Amino acid sequence: MSALGVYRPGNTLLHRLAPGVKLLGLGVGIVAMSVWVRSPAALGIAAAAVAVVYALAGLGPVTAWRQLRPMRWITLFIFAFQWVFTDWQRAVVVCGVLVLSVALAAVVTLTTRTTDMLDTIVAVLKPMRRIGVPVDHIAMALALTIRAIPMMVEIIREVDEARQARGLRPGARILFAPIVIAALRTAEGFADTLTARGLD
Repeated sequence: MSALGVYRPGNTLLHRLAPGVKLLGLGVGIVAMSVWVRSPAALGIAAAAVAVVYALAGLGPVTAWRQLRPMRWITLFIFAFQWVFTDWQRAVVVCGVLVLSVALAAVVTLTTRTTDMLDTIVAVLKPMRRIGVPVDHIAMALALTIRAIPMMVEIIREVDEARQARGLRPGARILFAPIVIAALRTAEGFADTLTARGLD
């Protein structure tokens, strides 16, 4: 399984782009979808644009599905919530924008080394050291966040497989409670590691 956050070597156009350009494009893309996608038709155009981005990155539909599969239950929950309190079209748009945003983020992580991404962020934040901003700590926090993404995907997969092995139906108690507990244990492990190294 190719989890979100795992770099895949390549020589495509997106692989060769500077990390800063890709991060900027990611931000612009997510903001643009959030602002302008207001109907299923507009969502279809956005989905086609994201598909073009995947093609430029040399990533096929199977890879795209592997990136998005872990969030299917969360998306289904959001869809049901939106449908109950708004309407089905709004539910489709909200969930579609969410899925496409995650898909774009996956393209960036799949085509960019984590170290290159962090170096770019540190370079952008470096002038802020003059006013006391802890740039190195911010970079470390970002590194831990990026590292935690594939770990969370793996946790979700393991919980879902355990549910299927026991023949249980998906539900808040069956899925979300074990995921939250595992996530808290992972965070506690990170905290203990940082404390052992003298970092608050």
